[in-house]
Amino acid sequence: MRPNPFFEGSGADQPRLAAGLMLAALMTLALQDALVRIAAPETSIWLFQLIRSSGNLVLILLLARLIWGGLPQRPKRLWAVAARSFCLVAAMICFFGGVQYLTLPEMAAGLYTFPIFVTLLSALILREPVGPRRIAAVAVGAAGAVLILQPGAADFSPIKLLPVLAGIGYAGVVILTRRWCREESPVTLALGVALALGGTGLVGTVGLTLAPLPEATRAALPYLATGWVAPTAALIALALICSVLNLASNIALAKAYQSAESSWLAPFDYSYLIFATFWGWAIFGDLPDGWMLLGMALIAGAGIFTALREARVRAHPPPP
Repeated sequence: MRPNPFFEGSGADQPRLAAGLMLAALMTLALQDALVRIAAPETSIWLFQLIRSSGNLVLILLLARLIWGGLPQRPKRLWAVAARSFCLVAAMICFFGGVQYLTLPEMAAGLYTFPIFVTLLSALILREPVGPRRIAAVAVGAAGAVLILQPGAADFSPIKLLPVLAGIGYAGVVILTRRWCREESPVTLALGVALALGGTGLVGTVGLTLAPLPEATRAALPYLATGWVAPTAALIALALICSVLNLASNIALAKAYQSAESSWLAPFDYSYLIFATFWGWAIFGDLPDGWMLLGMALIAGAGIFTALREARVRAHPPPP
């Protein structure tokens, strides 16, 4: 059986396909994140991820059966797929850890500090040169993050830092996908994430059930600090719906990052802020205030400037 080229690794750039996939995936992910926020008061992050990743695994195996007539392709670089999977798991745990206390726009704005960390990690790990313009863009993005977090405000809570930590994890996902996972099948990448999430969810559920954290901690962070919570039929159904949305968006995102330079995708990537704000308003009535909107604009502007600057440098490299 000859597989559909969509489910193979990308050897050549397809920018229009990548842009369309990015927009569809981010709209779907924003909807999924809103549904997770609905489910959060009835469960724990560990049990929810265990149920959702179990659904992902079943769907992936069925998809692989249809595409290849068997199991998904083996990773070409196992270490890179594993590292990418655990970076995404860490990002998800941090992103959803404070879901009961943060609005969807707040979560989205914190996560989208990731271009700052892409720049920093590229300089520290990949030894890429960072010029004054990129440093200025990082400073502008950091200023946007400060406006969103408002660390000096009376109602500031360290929980607001969780989506920013998710941004660090997601920066690792972006770098690993583009640098070392480009030739992997998107289904293989999705399988790695499902296995990592399922394993983490199982360990968290069992561990926090057998060795529960202090009552005060569980009361302060019930979604993050609780293990087993008997699931209702409605919760299982919601988790499985999220599984479908999550798998579709993860495959589309992986294919998008494989199919175009991050500089091309950056303007489209920030559409998540728009989609998250829309679903937050449509479902919960949440709207960002003026400072948060300004912070979002600074973060998005800094990220897009950096991406476009990098594209210009690659197209017209300076003389040696």
